[in-house]
Amino acid sequence: MSYWDERYRATTPEERSWTEPSPTSTLEILDRLDLAPDAPVVDVGGGASRLVDALLERGFSDLTVLDLAESALAEARARLGAAAGRVTWVGADVTAWEPGRTYALWHDRAVFHFLVEPSARAAYRERLEGATVPGSYAVLATFAPDGPDTCSGLPVTRWAPAELAAEIGDAFEPLLEGRREHVTPWGSTQPFTWLVARRR
Repeated sequence: MSYWDERYRATTPEERSWTEPSPTSTLEILDRLDLAPDAPVVDVGGGASRLVDALLERGFSDLTVLDLAESALAEARARLGAAAGRVTWVGADVTAWEPGRTYALWHDRAVFHFLVEPSARAAYRERLEGATVPGSYAVLATFAPDGPDTCSGLPVTRWAPAELAAEIGDAFEPLLEGRREHVTPWGSTQPFTWLVARRR
């Protein structure tokens, strides 16, 4: 069993720092991108996030959720019930995943900052480029420079917007950047860097 499988099995949503009752920040960004409902979307590290619920409610019809914790995916499927059959669920480490297709939107809230080794980030970029085409969007969120330096007992790398844009490479043109304060279920705040980029 993976580290993250154990974390999900041992906790409830209210005990996880990353839980969001509603993915408000992501939905606000998607409103600005104006994606068509049939646009293919992959939520990298989506786990038990409620983003997939919100996208289904908005009529999105080509959704993939990827996470290395099978228990997280199982939690999301159980929550969605019959609607889970409208989603493609992928249990995989994104740095080793072979997408096999492309997406109009690659969304990653808080996976990239766990990639502390340059080799892991290089593998991530390879998958990101392989899963997108010119005009595709990448939306990434990481801890900001003044954010936590660990999460769930693991080290993280914190990113400023310009650093994050440079790290994902010249294949992507930065469009939007920002800072958001995530409030944990117990009321503490975590500053995040957000970046929206378009594949050149």
